[in-house]
Amino acid sequence: MRIPSSVFAIGRGALALAVLAGSIVLVSGAARNENFSRREKAHYADPALIQFVQPGLAFKIVSAKIGSDGTISVDYKVTDQSNPANPLDLTGVATPGAISPRYLIAYIPKGQTQFVDYVTTTSSGSVRAGSDSGGTLQTVALGEYIYTFGTKVPAGFDATATHRVAVYGSRNLTQWDMGTYYADTYKDFVPNGSAVTVTRDVAATASCNKCHDQLAFHGGSRQSVGVCVICHTPVMKDATGFNPDFKVMIHKIHMGSQLPSVVAGGKYALGTTDWSTVTLPSDPRRCTFCHDSAVATQANNFYAAPSRDACGACHDDVNFATGQNHGNIVVSDDTKCTTCHVAKAGPVPFDNSVPGAHEIPDEAPGVPGLKFTMVKVTNGAAGQKPTVTFTVKDNNGNGVPMSVFSANSGSLSLTMSGPTTDYGATSFGADVTTTPGYVTESVIKSAQCGSDGTCTYTFTHAVPASATGTFVVGIEGRLSTTLLPGTSDATTVSYSGINQVIYFSVDGSPVAPRRTVVALANCNNCHARLELHGSLRNNVEYCVICHNPMNTDFTTRPNSKVAADKSLPNQAINLALMVHKIHTGVNLASFKQTYVIVGYGGSHNDFSDVRYPAMSPTGAPHDTTNCAMCHANGSEGVFPEGKNAVVDPQGLLNPSPATTSACTACHLKTSTFAHAVSQTDPKFGESCSTCHATGQAFDVDQMHAGK
Repeated sequence: MRIPSSVFAIGRGALALAVLAGSIVLVSGAARNENFSRREKAHYADPALIQFVQPGLAFKIVSAKIGSDGTISVDYKVTDQSNPANPLDLTGVATPGAISPRYLIAYIPKGQTQFVDYVTTTSSGSVRAGSDSGGTLQTVALGEYIYTFGTKVPAGFDATATHRVAVYGSRNLTQWDMGTYYADTYKDFVPNGSAVTVTRDVAATASCNKCHDQLAFHGGSRQSVGVCVICHTPVMKDATGFNPDFKVMIHKIHMGSQLPSVVAGGKYALGTTDWSTVTLPSDPRRCTFCHDSAVATQANNFYAAPSRDACGACHDDVNFATGQNHGNIVVSDDTKCTTCHVAKAGPVPFDNSVPGAHEIPDEAPGVPGLKFTMVKVTNGAAGQKPTVTFTVKDNNGNGVPMSVFSANSGSLSLTMSGPTTDYGATSFGADVTTTPGYVTESVIKSAQCGSDGTCTYTFTHAVPASATGTFVVGIEGRLSTTLLPGTSDATTVSYSGINQVIYFSVDGSPVAPRRTVVALANCNNCHARLELHGSLRNNVEYCVICHNPMNTDFTTRPNSKVAADKSLPNQAINLALMVHKIHTGVNLASFKQTYVIVGYGGSHNDFSDVRYPAMSPTGAPHDTTNCAMCHANGSEGVFPEGKNAVVDPQGLLNPSPATTSACTACHLKTSTFAHAVSQTDPKFGESCSTCHATGQAFDVDQMHAGK
């Protein structure tokens, strides 16, 4: 494709365009196009190039119809995703980048709830749904087309049934260094022209994208649940025994390692892909995390219409035909499920209702709950022992006395650290040897509390006399209760309060809270409810106090239950390094590395099998390039100077400068370490921000842009 020479005269500042064999190559630049996300290379491209290429891809179905002879046709438009008024040429002649659309058609039979695809193939015992072939394409105008399917619906088809037509495809813009764009869309219609009253919308793409970042299957072109359910239906069969029905497949994949069949030693695999190691970041009993009524109109379908296929996908040790692992109750008809498994839970936890059977123990009815509030810190100057005022209440607002913690073997502690410029380097006394940079004190015996739950506690350790700046105090606590006492179903449940923190000045300077790097809400997009250390720690603003640059698993490694762990150096647990490595998970193997922390009781915690759920634009799993999934307010592009070096006994560089440690937790090539070391001065520190900060030539977001 030849481009007029006038197009090349668009250089501005750091950006230059080179002509190579008649194509345009983007060399570098720091422009910002807010019509595109930071995940797109177009966000950083020159405006003149954007105007020429019109990056992006979006399909919109105008209408669909089925003729009396069974002929199916769909009228659709193809546009630039940033501006629906910009039409795109499928051939890539009138507008850059050829587009490859494909077409699907299915219907919901009367009295049923799932689609049946009109286009299927049978081979060696497998039945597969797929896209149409052999059809014809008519150009209505630039960017608008009518596709007539090669497939015809059978004679006597039900013209009153809901039909769904879908268009999906890709647009290749690699010639302009903008990758390949993918898109899909669908439309429900009734062939006789009636209004659509029956559809399927039990889980929305938005729910999936909380964890997956962007659904991108089959090379990236299938991006929405509404398209997936056209092909992945109960009609489909796989000769290997794998059930490709969407509800069965998705439930089993997300249960993964927790499937009863896998726990018993089996596997759950499709071809060469083994899903048996999947661990859902949120509790799989939290059905509403995916079936979210805020975004899916039929999200509550699992409450009202449980089925053997859907429920048996997770509970795959149940044999409904024999009653095995089902209380010897045989079920041969899905309509009988609601006889026992009703839609609404009763007042007693863990009953046979659908919500009761999926009750999260520490959220069950009857759990009193814990709620903390940090009120104030007094006497907090350097050299003094701070007095902290806080409240401890239950879910009903009643004060929880310290005697309850004592009687229930509970815990309630305050943790102090500082300064907030960076944790880890402050010593709170010669007796504080196992908690570098912080001190934790139990308040149960000494706190003075009123009946309303307002308490005060004075630390036995003082703020160091030489301290300056802002310090922090955080709270953690846990209790237990017995649900259904006196019955055979009695269950003891532990529950914790959400960690709260309060900042205070130790030298009279303005209070400066620790910088916000990640947001708890971002963690909970995937984890639903972040709970670690037996639910005791659940707020990243608190986690960073202990998981600081100076800390490792040195207190627990000597007691490791795995002999090999004892012979290895201590493992770094600074939050940035730790979270990056945990989320890198299975990708560590490509660098011949693992990440193992020895936890409490000497437990062996190997995170090298973590399958990070985010997907790349082409559907590659375990994609860690979208920093904004965790980071808040663009913090990934801000590199603060003067931070404490990270103690990393098992790392290639020990100690490691702060930014080097964070970034090389994912970028583990030795050449990357060499680059970081060469750009670090012994006196002035790291120079990462010169090139990689937001807006610089090698902006971290630009380098991570996926398409």
